[in-house]
Amino acid sequence: MGIAKLKLKNVILDLENIIDSSSNAVLAVDRGGVIVYCNRQVEKFLGLPTRLIKGRSVEKFFPDTGLLEVMLDGKPQLGCKLMLNDVTYLSNRNPIIIDGKIMGAVAVFQDVTEIQNVIDALTTKNENVRELQETLANVLELSSDGIIAIDKNYIITMVNQSFASFFNQKAEDMVGLHVKKVYKDKPIFAQAMETGETEYGYVTTLNGKEIIANRKPIKKGNQIIGALGTVAFKNISDLYALSKKIQKLRSQRDYYRDELGRTQRTRFTSDQIIGQSPAFIALKETIKRVAQSHSTVLLRGESGTGKELFAHAIYTESGRYRGPFVRVNCAAIPESLLESELFGYREGAFTGAKRGGHVGKFELADKGVIFLDEIGDMPLMMQAKLLRVLQEKEIERLGDTKPRKVDVRVIAATNRNLEEMIVNGEFREDLYYRVNVVTLNIPPLRRRVEDIELLLDYFIERFNDVFGLQVTGAENEVIQTLKNYRWPGNVRELENVVERAFNVIDGNIIRKEHLPLYLHNNQKYKGTIREGGLAKLVEDVEREAIINALEACGGNKNRTAAMLGISRAGLYKKLNRYKI
Repeated sequence: MGIAKLKLKNVILDLENIIDSSSNAVLAVDRGGVIVYCNRQVEKFLGLPTRLIKGRSVEKFFPDTGLLEVMLDGKPQLGCKLMLNDVTYLSNRNPIIIDGKIMGAVAVFQDVTEIQNVIDALTTKNENVRELQETLANVLELSSDGIIAIDKNYIITMVNQSFASFFNQKAEDMVGLHVKKVYKDKPIFAQAMETGETEYGYVTTLNGKEIIANRKPIKKGNQIIGALGTVAFKNISDLYALSKKIQKLRSQRDYYRDELGRTQRTRFTSDQIIGQSPAFIALKETIKRVAQSHSTVLLRGESGTGKELFAHAIYTESGRYRGPFVRVNCAAIPESLLESELFGYREGAFTGAKRGGHVGKFELADKGVIFLDEIGDMPLMMQAKLLRVLQEKEIERLGDTKPRKVDVRVIAATNRNLEEMIVNGEFREDLYYRVNVVTLNIPPLRRRVEDIELLLDYFIERFNDVFGLQVTGAENEVIQTLKNYRWPGNVRELENVVERAFNVIDGNIIRKEHLPLYLHNNQKYKGTIREGGLAKLVEDVEREAIINALEACGGNKNRTAAMLGISRAGLYKKLNRYKI
């Protein structure tokens, strides 16, 4: 007996060593739920030695254990998942039965955290693959091109509905079929798998329809594992239509390129500006010298004297003629938009800002010239910003904090009395000295009467081309009438008068009845200068001219502004100024 007990004891010790070596936790309780056995994995899990675990209630360590339930109903609980200390376990619970009676229960806990992580990763990967497949399927269906792919065994692995429609089938019904079951003959695109070469734009037939297609081998590493075919044009006539459209676009491009070249070739130089009066000749000579410098230029003169032509002449005869010429009418742009027009803005700078932002006029004029017309009408806030540009040679887009360097020559123009505006606080004195580096005064038409006949001949020649007429000149009475008029609208007004005559002329000579009514009884001004000096005299003449133009145009503001050669906004300002 002693030897048998010793052997049994050794067997039990061996069994305990085996259980202790297991990576699973093993726990046994008696009928009362008291722990009677636990292996080393339980010790590691609870962080306690066996002597402090045995003899204590299982609920002390595992409050949600199902061991007690197993002893009540005698049924095993297998594959139970539970979370303890953020670790996932799989637990099997079995009753301990001796002589047909339940004497306790044993639980085996297996740590399946890593297995769960692998399962989660595989699940996520499968979901990603599924999403990718769905995206690819959607892309294929959105394509207007027919697309088909086969594997090395000529089995269709992918096809979109655009391609399947050639055979009056559904795309899903074609996947998995041998390609020869779909085609009557061996498909040409499959030859890419045999040759290993890609070919674009070959002509073939597909189910009796002539198409233009592409073919390409599908490679994995250096091995060809299939072929891809795409239908570029479902009908040869589509290609012909596209070819005609491209040809038309090329013709339009060539036309616009020629027009651009013609426009650049007809840029004004000082020699092309019409005028032979001594003061005008001297001014044009000055223009040639000023054009060679980089200084800011201020062009002063009444509306319609041709300030923009002189700005073009400075630009054309300068070293910047290869750069852009950008014109900005400071009076025509609303104050709220002027800053964004001049300096641009960042994306999201304000509600309604264009996506990607907006490039301002100063950036557009980089390496060229910016012509600021009607600078006297620029708001004071913008005058301060313009002053900084002239001083620092850099701009800052609206909503941006990063300054941008610009290389721009500024030519400004105005018909306003800037000195008087400075006194009235309407124009910044520091800006005045910045733009007034070189000042050129353009004489009004009434001070160069000898140029009226030259201008008349020029406009007659130009409007002959426009109207398709052959007007040879004007009566002497017409010429004398034009010379007697004071021309508050200057050259622009003379141009409008000639154009009006071309609209009502009934022969090849301009007669007095072809002139506007306000010119018929006009006499050259012979009065004396009254109190207020020249400025008051100019105002009186301008006011009279506006009243006459309004009468001639029947009160139509648009036509009046056009006749006077000023903007509609400029006309309203003058109406308000003179209380007309």
